[in-house]
Amino acid sequence: MKILKTVERIPGGLMLVPLLLGALCHTFTPWAGKYFGSFTNGLITGTVPILAVWFFCMGASINYRSAGMVLRKSGTIVLTKIIVAWIVGFVCVMFMPKGMIQAGFFAGLSTLAIVTSMDMTNGGLYASLMQQYGTKEEAGAFVLTSIESGPLVTMMILGSTGAAYFEPHVFVGAVLPFVIGFALGNLDPELRALFSPAGKIMIPFFAFALGNTINLAVIGQTGVLGILLGLTVIVITGIPLIIADRTIAGGNGAAGLAASSTAGAAVTNPMIVGQMIPELQPIVPAATALVATSVVVTSVVVPIITALWYKRFGAPKENLENLRVATHHAA
Repeated sequence: MKILKTVERIPGGLMLVPLLLGALCHTFTPWAGKYFGSFTNGLITGTVPILAVWFFCMGASINYRSAGMVLRKSGTIVLTKIIVAWIVGFVCVMFMPKGMIQAGFFAGLSTLAIVTSMDMTNGGLYASLMQQYGTKEEAGAFVLTSIESGPLVTMMILGSTGAAYFEPHVFVGAVLPFVIGFALGNLDPELRALFSPAGKIMIPFFAFALGNTINLAVIGQTGVLGILLGLTVIVITGIPLIIADRTIAGGNGAAGLAASSTAGAAVTNPMIVGQMIPELQPIVPAATALVATSVVVTSVVVPIITALWYKRFGAPKENLENLRVATHHAA
């Protein structure tokens, strides 16, 4: 049975399939964790400890030397994405009600859902697109997109815009596993090699546990709105990313467009923020459902429009230069 290959054909499948399975369990058998207890209950309810291990392994996988080699490309993309998400978050705080919208078509929409959908790039999707439509330097920008992983950037944006307030020690506690992993991974390459593969292995486990906090009725209520949110993410982040890629990073815009997605890991951030700020917990299910839908939408649409963009504007300047050099040597 080709279970893994089937799952990987689904956009964000390694995250979204276990998430859906967990949501099915929670919707139809919400008592399962307490009934079975022991390790089964730990797997169902262990989102936070599983995520802590994942953040540690993610930090350990980042090589600061590799990040420096692609600083111009990746730094432009990462900073642009964060700045756009911050501006959008600031606007949301000014014009949206505190918490979330309670009625109408936009019921369930919140600053938390919008910022979380916009501030994290699907690094795997970006890297695969750049291997096909970009340069080695652009594909290498996947390394720095890992900085966006986890709650760090989301917390910074929400805190600086006034959407939420985090106690300093709580903020430190959220990023400490990532920082320790980063330090150990760069102090000892063997530790990086040991922990790096675990980053991917942990994804289905925390996705399943996270799914066990979601009632599918909420996803049904926010599905259409989630689709609209995903398309909005592509437009609002994609345009500045294309401009930055062309004017600062020296690309043709394809790298910027390829980064205009929502990361699968972003689905966890509403829950993490809700854990830190109890008054936000009522909006977590709706925000999680919206972000999950945005992940699916952007994972499907971004590759299509990136391919169309590449077909229209051609290869980046670096590729054209390499082609001229190769032609000259062949002659």
